Amino acid sequence: MSEGFRSTKLADVTARFVEHGWAFPRVHEAAIAAHWQDRITRSPGMFDGTVLLCCAHAIVDGVARLDLFATRYSTFTYYRHIRHADPQIRNAFAAIVPWTADGAVLLGAMGGHTANAGQLYFPCGTPDPDDVRGDSVDLAGSAARELAEETGLALPEDAATEWILLEGENQLAFLRPVRFPEPATVIEARIADHLRSEAEPELAGMRSVRSTAEIDSARMPGFVRAYLAQALAA
Repeated sequence: MSEGFRSTKLADVTARFVEHGWAFPRVHEAAIAAHWQDRITRSPGMFDGTVLLCCAHAIVDGVARLDLFATRYSTFTYYRHIRHADPQIRNAFAAIVPWTADGAVLLGAMGGHTANAGQLYFPCGTPDPDDVRGDSVDLAGSAARELAEETGLALPEDAATEWILLEGENQLAFLRPVRFPEPATVIEARIADHLRSEAEPELAGMRSVRSTAEIDSARMPGFVRAYLAQALAA
């Protein structure tokens, strides 16, 4: 698989919310605090909320099963900063991949005030307590919520339910490709209206991609490049 990511087709993904005694926040407490202070000095709007990370996962009969636990966003950002500090812990997240009726894939350009300013990827976010339902975590709902919050789009009633897992760089990216019934120009106009209606939109705009020649190695994360290389080559 290109970009060092392994691709697996899935029928579904399920997750449960668990307790996990992660030593990392205690061991690196001072470094986490210093790194977070540096981040908020550069991006004062960042919020140290709670996010969910993956401590175990398996694929059984085409269904991915995950265990997710809670930690602080400041801990997560430092964990990502030092890269692969604990191979057991993965950044697992779900995203809708919007395909248009005329064959384009839509990506959002992250706003200048966000942690990933300028990057291009599918509307998504690390799961958080809003996605917890009792002892389970609704990753499909998380993906649909992020799509709606960032773009104003709702999933078509007949949207496909299959998933593609891209695993690499200590990430588990669960992507759900969905084809919308309108062409790219119409959908982009709807999203632009949504962004203008928000006081501080998370996205600065959208980018439509139709060929592998448009893959941007400088602005697209590895899982995005890997998905596009595979999907657009087909």
